[in-house]
Amino acid sequence: MKRKLIAGAAALLLGSLTAAADEGMWMVHAISRALEADMQARGCRLSAGEIYNADAPGAALCDAVVSLDFACTGSIISDEGLLITNHHCAFADIHALSSNEHNYLEEGFWAMLREQEMPIPGKNALFLRKVIDVTEEVEALSRQLAGEGKPAGMRKLSAIMEKRYSGNGLQASLESMWAGSKYYLCLYEVYSDIRLVAAPPLCIAAFGGDIDNWEWPQHKCDFAMYRIYCAPDGSPASYSEENVPLRPRRKLEISLNGCREGDFAMVLGYPGSTHRYNSSSKLEFEQNVSLPISSGVRGKIMGIMKTAMEKDPELKLKYSERFFSLSNVQEYEEGTLECYRRFAVADEKKALEKELGKWIGEDAGRMERWGSLLGDLDAGYKAIYELKKDENYYRECLVRGSSAFLVAVRLSGKMKQNWKSIHKLYSSLDMDLERRIFRCCLEEYLSNVSVKHLGPYQKELLQRFGSDWDAICSEVWDKSALSDPERFGKLENCRELCENDPLLRFYNDVKIVDFHKEEESLCRKDVLSLGREYTRALYGMRLDKGIMQYPDANSTMRLSYGRVCTLSPRDAVLLDWKTSVAGILQKEEKDSYDFSLRKDWRDMLETSPFCKRFNWNGEVDFLTDNDITGGNSGSPVLDSRGRLIGLAFDGNKESLAGDSSYTRDYNKSINVDIRYVLYVLGEYAGMERIITELGLRNW
Repeated sequence: MKRKLIAGAAALLLGSLTAAADEGMWMVHAISRALEADMQARGCRLSAGEIYNADAPGAALCDAVVSLDFACTGSIISDEGLLITNHHCAFADIHALSSNEHNYLEEGFWAMLREQEMPIPGKNALFLRKVIDVTEEVEALSRQLAGEGKPAGMRKLSAIMEKRYSGNGLQASLESMWAGSKYYLCLYEVYSDIRLVAAPPLCIAAFGGDIDNWEWPQHKCDFAMYRIYCAPDGSPASYSEENVPLRPRRKLEISLNGCREGDFAMVLGYPGSTHRYNSSSKLEFEQNVSLPISSGVRGKIMGIMKTAMEKDPELKLKYSERFFSLSNVQEYEEGTLECYRRFAVADEKKALEKELGKWIGEDAGRMERWGSLLGDLDAGYKAIYELKKDENYYRECLVRGSSAFLVAVRLSGKMKQNWKSIHKLYSSLDMDLERRIFRCCLEEYLSNVSVKHLGPYQKELLQRFGSDWDAICSEVWDKSALSDPERFGKLENCRELCENDPLLRFYNDVKIVDFHKEEESLCRKDVLSLGREYTRALYGMRLDKGIMQYPDANSTMRLSYGRVCTLSPRDAVLLDWKTSVAGILQKEEKDSYDFSLRKDWRDMLETSPFCKRFNWNGEVDFLTDNDITGGNSGSPVLDSRGRLIGLAFDGNKESLAGDSSYTRDYNKSINVDIRYVLYVLGEYAGMERIITELGLRNW
């Protein structure tokens, strides 16, 4: 069997560079000569082999970039395993370490001694060591399994291939690109002893809070630091006091030169998910059904939570992680919906489909395979619009509404029962707040879902109380054992009580499988399968025409490149490419949590807004036109020589159609200046041991 290791010029990336110059989350192992030449023409002074080259002597830039559990990106910046990423990537860890006595979210966390670095159970840092093209091998395996009458889906293929390639300290992960048009095997070295080193307080890391999220200008110092530990022989190991800091293959050099408008900028990271090969039918479904429902319901839940949290500091700490996660997604979806409409993304997809339809019609083989594809997709989504509307309300209002749902699922035996874990979950909830959330979600659910999709108990409640939502809430919530800790304690090992509990009955009255069964009966062809065929057809057309293309993001390492740039979000408005300390002081509002400053921090900014040893003149954040998405958080922003100049931490609201379409001139990456990070770390926190470790003490 032939195995191809792709490095340097790749057969996949053919022809002239026809994609927009700043568009693209390119696979790092498949940098073509054309792509390399374009990068160098725009100012890059590195070769493809200096970015990724698994078989060459020495280490490449990619060896200093890690995935943090495929949720965020980090990079190694010292010879002792020091790792830098975004504060919002570390938020859950900081929250878990915090208490009412030591609220590290509000106070910051600074390990002044190596012994104070705090282990984070369950956290992993993954180094990409090699990518192998295994397309022919996977296709042969698929044919073999099918010939033997065995399942040949992605799960089965992954299990076999990953077992085949894992070993020698490496974990394998099979990745499908372009809906199975290509397959790659990624080999990772995984380290699990990760310890928190530094994290600034929220008033520094997240200045502007949710109000400034997805906005420009911003003034956040969004960073946190971990350290990777390993066994004394350098191999990955679980936490132990005997472990030592990792001696990495490669670290990123830090540049204190800053950047200027027009400078080359490159981002390396692990973008999580895009859907740029979506059809217009899928996009219109999102625009008209799923996004309005999810962003609308979540927005109402956030309003309830925020009001309660502002009145109670203990409640704020208890719910801060949940609110943080909820708000990030809600604002993203709301902005995506707005951008879909503003930039007419559905029309853009339809224009592309005209070209695709013409290409399909030019070949008998393509007509046989894809002749009815576009029509089938359109008909399929229209057939399930109403069903999917109700399913989305079910998911957002019941499954993702009050966290009491999670308790109910465990109590009703749908998940393996463990009373200790159930009690721990219940104890983490404030049932007064959960009642308010449930009351809101109950009204949204019962007033929007078709009666035919309600369960018998839910219909009975409507018949008894009509649209008196308060009465229904009282009947369901107030009479439930879950609403009272004393009654809840009596539920243990009491199956009959669980089965008759009104809240459990309400939650269990409808099941997601019911929606799936109806979808199967409505759809002549599965829309997910049709979507995969659409991706394969679009990939085939571009390959046939010699158009360079990159696959959708799927948490594999990618490269994007562009320049430091300004932003013109709308007519007659031009926003500068950088922000400064002056903007922080101008934005401060003492009565606003999001824009308040600690006194020691404000005093420092007012008296020492410069730092000669870091060549810092008060710059805070800057803009580039790198193509990024979720998962890129914490990604290093590199200059033309591959030196670290900042960390990507956000996008602008005008770029939020980027999941499905790159919008030229509007897609931006918002980044924190690494010199601002050093100023906070060294001058504010006084972590001279870290500054020395970075080799910057006597700069």
